[in-house]
Amino acid sequence: MTALLQEVFQKISVLPDAVQDLLARELLLEIEWENQWDNTIEKTQTALDKLTIKAMREYREGKTVEMGFDEL
Repeated sequence: MTALLQEVFQKISVLPDAVQDLLARELLLEIEWENQWDNTIEKTQTALDKLTIKAMREYREGKTVEMGFDEL
């Protein structure tokens, strides 16, 4: 465990139980979300690679148009 995380846990430990539980639930949700995101990226990496290659080819062939966010 890092020193920063130890400091966080030490500071949280003096808070009321309800606040500790709220923070713990939020942290668990964040960890789960990160795991799901990592799994999604891992499962779709081949498709993402193919899309990247296609986009790069279309760019080199002049088939793309540069746009700002307001133009999408």
